[in-house]
Formats: sequence, structure tokens, C-alpha cells
Amino acid sequence: MAETEEKGSDDLEGYEKVEHEDVEDMIWAEEPQLEFDDSELQQSAKEELKELVDEINMAGEASVQAEESYFEPNFEKELGTPDESLPQSDDFMEVAEHGIVEFAGDDVYGRKVIVISACKLPSNKSFNHDRFLRYLMYTLDKYVENDYSLVYFHYGLRSHNKPSLAWLWEAYKMFDRKYKKNLKALYLVHPSNFIRILWNMFKPVLSAKFGKKVMYVNYLNELKSHLHFDQLKIPKPVLDHDARMMERYKRTSQPQSGAFYTDRILSTQQFGVPVQTLQERNGGDPIPPVLKKITSYLEQEGLGTEGIFRRSAVASTIRKTQEKIDEGQDVDFNVIGDINLAAVLLKKFLRELPEPLMTFELYEDVITVEDLNKEELKVAYVRELVNKLPMVNYQLLRFICEFLDKVIQRSEDNKMTAANLAIVFGPNLIWSQSQASLSAMAPINALTRILFENFTEIFSR
Repeated sequence: MAETEEKGSDDLEGYEKVEHEDVEDMIWAEEPQLEFDDSELQQSAKEELKELVDEINMAGEASVQAEESYFEPNFEKELGTPDESLPQSDDFMEVAEHGIVEFAGDDVYGRKVIVISACKLPSNKSFNHDRFLRYLMYTLDKYVENDYSLVYFHYGLRSHNKPSLAWLWEAYKMFDRKYKKNLKALYLVHPSNFIRILWNMFKPVLSAKFGKKVMYVNYLNELKSHLHFDQLKIPKPVLDHDARMMERYKRTSQPQSGAFYTDRILSTQQFGVPVQTLQERNGGDPIPPVLKKITSYLEQEGLGTEGIFRRSAVASTIRKTQEKIDEGQDVDFNVIGDINLAAVLLKKFLRELPEPLMTFELYEDVITVEDLNKEELKVAYVRELVNKLPMVNYQLLRFICEFLDKVIQRSEDNKMTAANLAIVFGPNLIWSQSQASLSAMAPINALTRILFENFTEIFSR
């Protein structure tokens, strides 16, 4: 996987106008033959690009101003409270039913993942792209104030269902700094000539900072170093297409070197190991050493950190630190001195468990919590669910909740209320054996909030 090339700087110094002749060169420059025939898209792109060039040139200065604008975070609003001015989700049922935009849990760095699948776009004759744009913004508004990643599956975009380039340019203008600020990675999966044309077209008005977040992904196995592959919403046509490509180019489906995942479990490994195994290795202690180290460090140094658990850390540092821990090396977080790194590793430990702490068996019960109409009934219901957990799960969950209760007590400083922490930790404590669902996020967050707000009562055995 290679990061895209880009020019210029964050403030777009050296911005150059796009001329019609440049557009011709971009379209007809020799490209390697890729996976499917998009000649119709290229021909259409050629015509539409010429019409858009003048508009793009005029928008350059405005884009610079937008990129330079300052955004003051409001943590209470950021962590999951949708913009009240936007229509409610029920207003978009005719768009949502296609499943074009889907939530896919967290990536290996603890960031939310949103998947967009071009193959699910209906025919232009029956689909309202303006409504789709509003729905996309409505969906992203739930996640964009935390670090997040986007995965775009390009395969399946054809002349009959592709949006116009004018629509794409309008969409780019509407997705202002609010959406770009916390976007940490945009994975363009199975890029075609059409994608490369678009990238070249928009490059003059994209900041270098944003350009570094965009990555071409030629094969699905390249995602495994960054995403929890089994959580991804990968449409069958995309899977079939990737299988054909792999066969054609005789490429293996193993992760690239440097990936975390391996079939061999080390005797010292703490990430990705069942909690029962960890307890046995630890002489019967249900709390793994890595969690004791992380929570001890965060209690000493991180409880007052504004937005703790919201931010990611440097990906390479996360990977190297996790590898050291799994190899049994001593990791001193006080020496490292990175609060965000410790916070990410705590979430990562929970997310990489083979089974969530709240167990697959209880998942269906978890998502019915909102059917109860009184708070006291919900608390009693959650207490009953927690008491059904295996003892090691119960003890480890209690340990996590007890630590997070200390975080909540410092919420005036760190802005992390029980509701805010529920949004961050819910998907790391509860998930389905099948693919993640946007509709399940509300009950998962609700149950997690109740768990945190009523810690003492729920865990009073």
C-alpha cells in the first residue's frame, strides 16, 4: 500500500490553476491496466472535467481559507451528540436501506471506521444524490469529532450509478474542516483510472496534510495491518473481485510484514488472547499485567487530560509498543510519557479480545435495553446481565469500570462524562459475532452509559 503523492503545503502555497489542456493530459496519460473497464467513466469524466475546471480554479482561495480556519473543540457536543439542525435518521430511510454507508467498529488504533461501498449505489435514474449527501453528513456527524477512518470500496461504480463530477465537487466543498480535522485515514480500495483522474483533478486544492491521509489499497489483505478485517462491511462483489485479482496476479492473502496478527500465540502475548487463558498464565489473577500498568500510569498522569481516550497516537509507536508487550519486554509508560498511547492500548486490548467482555451470548439482550422506559428498570436489567457473565469477565469488567469511574470523577477537567466514555468504550466492550451495525450503536452506548453511571450499584454482589 502506498500513500498518494501530493504537492504544496497545508496552506496550499504554490496553488496552480488547472488548465483544460492539463485535464486532457490527466485523462489520457498512460495508466497501468487495472481491474475493470471504466472507459465509460473516463469518457464521461473528460467531458465533465472541462466544465468544472473554471469552478475549481475559482474555489482555490476559498479552500485555503477553510483549511486555515480555527476550530475550538466542544467535547460535550463532539462525543456523539448529533447536530439538531440536521434531519433525524428516520428521514433518510429510503437512502439508508441501500447500506451504502455503514459503521464497522474500531480500527486497530481505536478509531471509528466508516465504510462506503460504491457497488451499492442504485441507478442514477432512481436515486437522489443530494439526499445521499445529506445522509452521509448526518451519519458522519456521529463520529467526526473523534478520530475516525474512512474505507471506500470503489469496485462497482459504473456509468449508470456514478455521481456527477459536479456533485463530487459540491460534496468536497460541503465537507469542511469539521469532517477533515479528525479523519486519520482514507483508504481507497481497488482504485481505478477514474479514481486517479479525480485525485489529480482535486490535488491542486487539497492540502498536503489531507493528502497524506489518502492511501491506495490494491488488495484487501493490505487492510489487515490497520483494520479488524472480520468487522469490515465488505460486499460480496468486492470480495469476489479481490479474489479474481489475487488469482490473476498470484498474490498471497497473508498480511504484509509488520502486521500485528499471527496465528502463533506467544506464551508472553497479552493482546488477542482469551481472558481465561490470561488468567491461567497469571496464576489465577483475572487482571492482566498490561492493564494494571496502563491504568496505574493513567491514574497518576492522565486523569486530568482533556479528551482522554478520544485521540489516537502515532500508529508506528502503537505497533512497536504492542509488539514489545506481547514479546514479554518491560514497557515503562512513565518513561515513554505518552498518555494517548496508553489510552489507545487500553481500548485496543479490549477490542482485540477474541470475545468481548460482555460476551457474544449476551449481545441480543444488550441491544434490547432501550426497550425499557424507566431508568431504574434499565439499571436493574444491566445488573442482571452483568451477573450472568463468567467470573473472569465479571472481575475484569469491574476493574475497567472502577478505573473509568475515576476518569468520570475528573470530568470537569478531562471533559469525559459517563455518556462520553460510553461512546468511546461501548464498541470495545460489546460487539456482535456478525458485522457491526449502525442501528446497534445507540443501545450499546446506552447500556455502557448505565454501566458507568451506576458502577457501585451494578457491581454490588
